[in-house]
Amino acid sequence: MAIPVQPLVSVRGTAIALHGDDIDTDRIIPARYLKSLTFDALGDHVFEGDRRIATAAGGAHPFDAPEHATASVLLTAENFGCGSSREHAPQALHRWGIRAIAGVSFGEIFSGNSATIGLPCVLLTPVDAAAARAAVDADPALEVVVDLERSELRAGSLRWPVTINESQRRRFVAGNWDTLTTLSEAGAAISEVAQRLPYLHNWHVAA
Repeated sequence: MAIPVQPLVSVRGTAIALHGDDIDTDRIIPARYLKSLTFDALGDHVFEGDRRIATAAGGAHPFDAPEHATASVLLTAENFGCGSSREHAPQALHRWGIRAIAGVSFGEIFSGNSATIGLPCVLLTPVDAAAARAAVDADPALEVVVDLERSELRAGSLRWPVTINESQRRRFVAGNWDTLTTLSEAGAAISEVAQRLPYLHNWHVAA
């Protein structure tokens, strides 16, 4: 039995600010994890290489910082999710706990793969994206809201307009963004139509 998909009107929580452009999918989830048979454990390995480098240098990657342990929003810069078209990248972020991403631009396939699993990627201007990241850097406990109904990003008293593919936005808000679940819920209607398709029955279906 299919689990009903819930409308995704807004995502609310604390945020992680990742600085730097062109963060590719290989950095998000290393290629060696593409052999995993399921996505279940990918969250443990998100940004694994970057996190190890930061630790070796005596620092802490934002995904290791205690103040970000329960963050649900990711703030990025330009061309986030570029590179190879691995669906494991948004899966890893989602299973870590990220429920929305706001940035200047995204790799097209990454954005599409994210939408498929209910992880909206919304767009900000470069100036607004930098201001949002700066606000979170200054106060990691700041509540951040990605509001798909109002098409805006809020951080405390600050707010910025965001854009997203309108078709995606409507599907998120309506709760029919998961096309596979929508298809499975329409099983009876699909079967009824199939019975009327002559090419599925050697052209012997009555008109």
